[in-house]
Amino acid sequence: MARVAGSIDGQAVHEVVLTSATGVRISLLTYGALIRDWRVPVGDQLRPVVLGFDDISFYRDHSPYFGAIAGRVANRIGGARFTLDGAVYDLPPNEGPNQLHGGPEGLALQIWQIAEESENSVKLTLFSPDGAMGYPGNLEISVTYTLTRNRLEIDFAAETDRPTPVNIVQHNYFNLMGRGDVLDHRLSFVAGAYTELGEGQIPTGAILPTKGTDFDFRQARTMRQADGAGQKIDCNFVLDTRRDQTEPVAVVQAPDGSLTLRIHTDQPGLQVYNGWKLDVPVPGLEGAHYPAYGGLCLEDQNFPDAINNPHFPSSVVTPRTPYLHWSAIEIK
Repeated sequence: MARVAGSIDGQAVHEVVLTSATGVRISLLTYGALIRDWRVPVGDQLRPVVLGFDDISFYRDHSPYFGAIAGRVANRIGGARFTLDGAVYDLPPNEGPNQLHGGPEGLALQIWQIAEESENSVKLTLFSPDGAMGYPGNLEISVTYTLTRNRLEIDFAAETDRPTPVNIVQHNYFNLMGRGDVLDHRLSFVAGAYTELGEGQIPTGAILPTKGTDFDFRQARTMRQADGAGQKIDCNFVLDTRRDQTEPVAVVQAPDGSLTLRIHTDQPGLQVYNGWKLDVPVPGLEGAHYPAYGGLCLEDQNFPDAINNPHFPSSVVTPRTPYLHWSAIEIK
């Protein structure tokens, strides 16, 4: 059952631990509905496979969205502004002139409520009022985590009373070795195109082929360049629309072959960020230091800045068309 793990900004933060028959253990916090720790049996050890903090006070000031639920609109909105149904909405920027992951007080920085809980599942809910971080409409949000053996399913839902953009993602940083960098992890994903980025990592609107570029990961490879240096990746990839829905959209294998991660999703995009900007100044789980390239994010999502690019898949939800999003991550 949930226990009080501490407090942030004077509010109690609860921890829920999910366990499975195969020995997988996942710790979640009500702060940001985040995954704090994820342990997978390897031999006679339980290996940590995500980045996080033992000291929960670090999440407020030092976390680059470790394990959090990001939104209302995850990723970036150019100029922190959009137009919807003829009205212009100005949002508080928190990355230069742009808004990132829902703004300075987005979903990742809120205390969620535990609505349902069992040994292997928890449903977390949050009410985001009309005008929160500049967005129109009241939004009732839920995220349900269900652990079955080595597979974690994540079900996202949100209902609104006014049309509003929504793009909610789970922001784990994976490291299948538990420590060090991820550059020698072998990565593949089913994307023959990507959304080109301009200044401030805002999409230009162009969708370009990955073939013949450093962004082509349709065949598994590491994230090292020919000279051995790390390849800097932080980009949205366009998942193949004709893909086999029973197959994973991305596969990651540990350098020693001890663990393989597979992710499934119903979303059109996948933000791949290999943590090249990381250098966390405080200790992580079990005192670990998280250096540059210390974790790999695979954020299944709608395209960034979709609200300002009408030819991208729409991010607008309405009272008649609620937000639904499903993903599953298996590590074994």
